[in-house]
Amino acid sequence: MPETQPMTPAGRRIVEAAEELFYNRGITAVGVDLIAEHSGVTKRTLYNRFGSKDHLVAAYLAERDRRWRSLVRAAVDACDRPVEAVTAPFAALRTWSGTNSRGCAFINALAELPDPSHPAHRIAADQKLWLLDLFGELATAAGCPDPAGLATQLLVIHEGALATQPLPLDTLSASIDLARALVRAGTPASP
Repeated sequence: MPETQPMTPAGRRIVEAAEELFYNRGITAVGVDLIAEHSGVTKRTLYNRFGSKDHLVAAYLAERDRRWRSLVRAAVDACDRPVEAVTAPFAALRTWSGTNSRGCAFINALAELPDPSHPAHRIAADQKLWLLDLFGELATAAGCPDPAGLATQLLVIHEGALATQPLPLDTLSASIDLARALVRAGTPASP
């Protein structure tokens, strides 16, 4: 995740307004005029702070990524045993999903911004790779003989739960059950 400079109050308002608008309406559907209006600043202030809409989208995703990683780390830290920690990102997802009903902002951004050189595309892709690496680290700590394989399977299940979130289905519960079954099958028996 890229370093972020301290945010001014106006900068925070801009990012907060951008987050609400980009997440609920889509990145390409929202212009800087609307963001400036919703944040109570001028377009000039917006451009002075972020330089372009592309950089504002990157700032929005970076802030969302920071909050998500913090929630996941807290869920991992709350686990008593390494084998429980492997599925902690799913517990974090249950908490996160309570206030994010339009699916994954990072998946949405990747779909809207397919150019890998776009600064926001890189942040969204890095978030997914971070989660894959975290699953691998947790699986390794739990003694899984194939941590990379398990990490990939868990990422696919996690992302599937996110992608189906806007549907009137409870795929998250089934995803958590499946993830736990994979972890149990892929780790040595606990004493």
